[in-house]
Amino acid sequence: MLSVATWIRPKDEKWFRRAFAQHPKVRLWNAMNEEVPLEKMDGLLLSGGPDVAQEFLKQPVPDPSVLDTDADPKRDRWEFAATENALARRLPIFAICKGMQLFNVALGGTLHLDIPGHDAPEMRDHNIQPLRTDTAATHRLDKVNSSHHQAVDRLGDGLEVEAWCKTDDIIEQMRLRDYPFALAVQYHPERGEGYEELFADFVAHLNNSAKQFGQD
Repeated sequence: MLSVATWIRPKDEKWFRRAFAQHPKVRLWNAMNEEVPLEKMDGLLLSGGPDVAQEFLKQPVPDPSVLDTDADPKRDRWEFAATENALARRLPIFAICKGMQLFNVALGGTLHLDIPGHDAPEMRDHNIQPLRTDTAATHRLDKVNSSHHQAVDRLGDGLEVEAWCKTDDIIEQMRLRDYPFALAVQYHPERGEGYEELFADFVAHLNNSAKQFGQD
């Protein structure tokens, strides 16, 4: 069994069950509901959620009213610690939406605290947002879904952009350079169609990690 540390909200659980349905060897350890033994994990999944709490941001916040009122410092504290642990052990990391923003902050980056045009209802479950993608990217998607009001601004240490929104150049996909697998996406592959290869790539690296540490 492959063990993945994560924190998933109840309303998102059905989407991740669907996303990992083809990978029955993967067990998601949800820190929202259970104690997660980080030292025994094979990888880390940073999922979507409310804005990173202001106390963890590494930048001024001129207008705090633009931040989500349901920010969860307890969750953020756990996710930053889990990210530090995973990076130290060079475990596979897959970061989605808020997870991408938190991953960027964990590596010293900053965020655009409020952006227009990326959270319209029709964008949430339909792949209608066009991307332009770097030719070196492993995963190249023409269109994706979208549901966020914050985005990556200054990149964290070692991060490289793989894809941007065609209409306004908001960063939509990035990876950690010189690292076995650390992929971060601003869109929501767990609740869309056509994203199976992203999860398969993550799971393949989980297998490699488990074999390396003798946990398979």
